[in-house]
Amino acid sequence: MRRRARIRVRIRRAVPARRIRALLAAVALLLAAGSACSTGPSLEHRGDVTAPPGDSRDLTIGSAGFTESDLLAQMYALLLRRAGYRTEILSVTNREIYEPALETGRIDVVPEYAATFADWLNAKANGPGAAPVGSPDLTTTMTALRRLAKPRGLTVLDPGRAVDQNAFAVTRAYAAEHGLRTLSDLGRAKLPVRLAAGDECVERPYCEPGLRKTYGIDVVAVDPKGVGTTQAKQAVQSGRDQMVLTTTTDATLDEFGLVLLADDRHLQNADYIVPVVNRARAGGPGAVRALSALNSVLTTEDLASMNEQVDSWRRLPKDVARAYLEREGLL
Repeated sequence: MRRRARIRVRIRRAVPARRIRALLAAVALLLAAGSACSTGPSLEHRGDVTAPPGDSRDLTIGSAGFTESDLLAQMYALLLRRAGYRTEILSVTNREIYEPALETGRIDVVPEYAATFADWLNAKANGPGAAPVGSPDLTTTMTALRRLAKPRGLTVLDPGRAVDQNAFAVTRAYAAEHGLRTLSDLGRAKLPVRLAAGDECVERPYCEPGLRKTYGIDVVAVDPKGVGTTQAKQAVQSGRDQMVLTTTTDATLDEFGLVLLADDRHLQNADYIVPVVNRARAGGPGAVRALSALNSVLTTEDLASMNEQVDSWRRLPKDVARAYLEREGLL
């Protein structure tokens, strides 16, 4: 359910002298998209997997093109610049393009989501029918992710506290009326629930089947209005539906009078935010230390707040990112 968007490339210029290189990289990524999506980089291109960690002073940070990814990429760029690296940000809104680019060194760093990326690499290595390796347990998920990333020349850095998982919300009034704080509370209440979500919710184990099996929630219907969309939230706000599938960093819940119910039995996978780097170019101690500094401060609540500043207050991601890092003493 991780956010996906149409293929689109745009360049944010971080260092003017590198504009031509960034433009050429964007064009190269698009030209390579067809072959990269179907076969991935050749073994020849993965020749750096056994090389010692590299320390290029010019690094390209990839963004997946949605608000949260833009914010993380901006923070990565600022932290690396403070550590003496020259950086630029390349926004490529499709994992089928940016992940092969990360393997080949056209992109050096990307923010990722541990369980989602583990399952994506697993399907790439073992086919779309491969059993998922992401799980609610962070240690298990990180072990699988690093095992899959290493042969591709990628290093997955340690996760911090920030996690962007699927989550479920109800109105404050509904929660107060029925004494709900957790999904277990909702299951015990034996209330019929219409769920506003994506149409795939009826099959996905973390959605309708998981709510029934793990929590005993009586999902009487899935209203196919999408994941965390305005229409889905309005349906719950109006009382047409009782619950909406969204994410833990959703910045707009207050606007609709919604509150999250805690996933107290850990149905959702461990989608903690992790920096992933090309080992041969950005796996050295300098870059790793700079990127890891964010782990000491960044929380799920911080990300939700920053998302709100961009999405609702119309502030620029680079300004929000800088203000946060300055406030936390990292710049």
